[in-house]
Amino acid sequence: MTTLLDRDAPAGTPDGDVPLPLKPGLTGPDRVFRAVLMLSGMSVLGVLVAIILYLVTNSWAALHQSGLRFIASDHWAPPGSFGILGDLGGSVMIAVLALVLALPVSVATALMINEYAPRQLRKTLVGIVDLLATVPSIVYGFWGLVALSTYINGPTKWLGDHAGFIPLLRSPQAGTYGNSIFLCGVVVAVMIIPIITSITREVMSQVPRETCEAALALGGTKWGMVTDVVLPFSRNGIVGGALLGLGRALGETMAVVIILSSAHVLTLSILGPAGLGSVAKLIADFFETSPPITRSALILAGLTLFATTLGVNLVARVIVGRAGKKAP
Repeated sequence: MTTLLDRDAPAGTPDGDVPLPLKPGLTGPDRVFRAVLMLSGMSVLGVLVAIILYLVTNSWAALHQSGLRFIASDHWAPPGSFGILGDLGGSVMIAVLALVLALPVSVATALMINEYAPRQLRKTLVGIVDLLATVPSIVYGFWGLVALSTYINGPTKWLGDHAGFIPLLRSPQAGTYGNSIFLCGVVVAVMIIPIITSITREVMSQVPRETCEAALALGGTKWGMVTDVVLPFSRNGIVGGALLGLGRALGETMAVVIILSSAHVLTLSILGPAGLGSVAKLIADFFETSPPITRSALILAGLTLFATTLGVNLVARVIVGRAGKKAP
C-alpha cells in the first residue's frame, strides 16, 4: 500500500529521508572567534618579545664591559665592576627556602580542607585561603619587618648557637641576627602558601570520589586512601603549584626590599645581615639614582633573573610531563 509520504519521497530514499548537505568549512562566527583567539595569543607573545628586546638592548653596554664576570663575580662596585653572583644566589636561596617551608604546610592545608574539614567549614576555609593570596606583598613585608622579626630572633639565635657547625645556619656577622635571608625566606614562604594551597586543593578536589570510596570499601584507612589515591592523582598539580610558587618567590620585590640588609657577598650563611643580597633589592635600591652604565648593569641583572625564572618554568614543564607519563 503506497502512502502520501512514499509518493513524495525522493528516489533512492526508501524511508523518505533527505540527505542534509554538510558544509565542513568555518562559518562567519567561527572565523571571528578563531581570529580573536589568535590575536590574543600573538599579543601575549608580542609583549614577551618586547620585554626581552628591551632588556637585551638596554643591558648590552654592561654586558660588553663585564662579560662573564657579571654572573661569575660577587664584587659589585659601580661603575668599574659589576658582579651579581651574591645577589643572584640570594634570590635563589630565598625562593628555595620559601618553597621548602611552604610546600609541606600547603599540601597539609589542602588535604585538611578537602578530606578532613567539616563540610560546613570548607567554603569558609577556601575563601580565607583565596583572600590571603590577594594580600599585597608590601603588607607582608611590613608584617615581617615589624612583627615577625621580633619573634624570630630567638629561634634564629638558637639555630646559630646549636647548629652553627652547619655553614648554612650561621650569621655572616657573628652574634647578629635579623634582616637576613632566613627572615626573607620565612616571609616569602607565608606569601606563597595561599597560592600553592589553592592550586593543590583544586587538583585534589578533582580526584574521583568513587575511587576513594572503593579504597575505603576494601578495608583501607583514611590515611591509606590519601597516600594511595589522593596524593598520586594530585602529583602533577602539586608539582605545578610548587614551581609556580617558586617562580613567584624568585621575583618577589617589596617584602625583600623592606626586610633584607645585604652586602652582595657570596656566602653560605643565611641567619644574619650583611650577607647574600637579592637581585630585586639591588634593582629597587639603585635604579633611579644610577648613571647610565650602572642602570644598564641593573637591567642586565633583571634579564638574568628573568632568564632564571624562565628556566625554572621550563624545568617545571619537563617534570610535570614526565610525571604525567609515569602516572597510571
